[in-house]
Amino acid sequence: MVMCHRNPRNPVTVIPALLGLTAPEMTALLGGLRVPDANTGGSRHGVLTDQPGVLSNDFFVVLLDMSYKWVRSDRQAGIYEGRDRASGNTRWTATPIDLMFGSSAELRAIAEVYAERGGQQKFVRDFVAAWTKVMTADRFDLS
Repeated sequence: MVMCHRNPRNPVTVIPALLGLTAPEMTALLGGLRVPDANTGGSRHGVLTDQPGVLSNDFFVVLLDMSYKWVRSDRQAGIYEGRDRASGNTRWTATPIDLMFGSSAELRAIAEVYAERGGQQKFVRDFVAAWTKVMTADRFDLS
């Protein structure tokens, strides 16, 4: 299955189910994989942090920050720009999959827990647990 930025619902619901992930686990895992700045081809889309490479809840904090307005990019199909509401300047770019964490009621509720003051520690714990679950999913020798 190929992840396509034009149809985010399919991969965001099917792939986690195939991996045995719950919605909170998938949210922590995908949000956590954005901040290390390890995207294919060095893309900056979804790297919503000023500290790339540091595991933090910045992805959720920025995504839900109401001082940014997310609009479709005029420059690149399938990409959204996070524009500062005061200045109108583009500060971030994201894919529809990134924005699902702000638009889906269930995923937003989870994202809000990670974005809230004090959510950093819970996010890191949940990310590590989800990462471990995925990395050991086919390790029958660990049962």
